[in-house]
Amino acid sequence: MLLRPEWGGPAGKGLLASDQRARTLRKILVTYPEVRHILPDRVSLEAPAPVVETLKHFLERQEWLVKSVVIE
Repeated sequence: MLLRPEWGGPAGKGLLASDQRARTLRKILVTYPEVRHILPDRVSLEAPAPVVETLKHFLERQEWLVKSVVIE
């Protein structure tokens, strides 16, 4: 996942930031049983393709944080 400059890089904490929006986003992400762990710039999944696509589209809508989502 490519983060916006203010959220990424050495100063930003991305998904692990203490910002209310990031905390809420983490709470939503962990409701998916397929989410294994969350890092500042990625979400590790153990999921079938439909769930991956669903989460990809969900994260792409988080324009305040995310520039783009890359699936590896």
